[in-house]
Amino acid sequence: MRKCRPRFGALSSRPSPQPEAAVDAASSLPADALEVGRIIEAWGLKGWVRVQPYSLPPLALLKSRSWHLLPPEAAARGSAPSARTTFPSTLEIAEIREHGEGLVARSASIPDRTAAEAMRGARILIARADFPQPADDEFYWADLIGLDVVNREGSTLGRVVGLLDTGPHSVLRVQDDSAPAEQERLIPFVSAYVDRVDFKKRVILVDWGSDY
Repeated sequence: MRKCRPRFGALSSRPSPQPEAAVDAASSLPADALEVGRIIEAWGLKGWVRVQPYSLPPLALLKSRSWHLLPPEAAARGSAPSARTTFPSTLEIAEIREHGEGLVARSASIPDRTAAEAMRGARILIARADFPQPADDEFYWADLIGLDVVNREGSTLGRVVGLLDTGPHSVLRVQDDSAPAEQERLIPFVSAYVDRVDFKKRVILVDWGSDY
């Protein structure tokens, strides 16, 4: 059975418009940086922060000790970030562990609760190169988005524009450039339908009819 680690889907393919301050911060990001979570609040009195991961298990967050930060999106806050709100471009993580449905983390550059509260809303990005290596027949969503989908007859069905998490398995959202934007093929990402993922050719070979 082929498996996906459901993370960094649309975030890696369609970045949201960013305020000017965020654009400046983004210029220092690694080219392969992907948004993996955000800081939601201070935790305790000693500078720890609570983190909302965008996927479970949050393997990249647990592995990486260097997080890249961007301010909250203006759209998510309903207004532009305050001019007084600034975040370090990187955060070196000293300790991190799972806590409830999220994570708690500590950095030497966040000495107390006041400093931790100032980090509220910061978006966390990690370089794709720093992600844990997936097991055989496991794939990150971010690596599948943008690949062409071709069936056994050699017909190109479209390109992967996103994925859905149905619980038991992931589903490829495949968009044909010649079809209306709202018209997508939904192909279960399981071995019964997916023959091979070829990253060198940037193709997913599937057993799926053109008329499905």
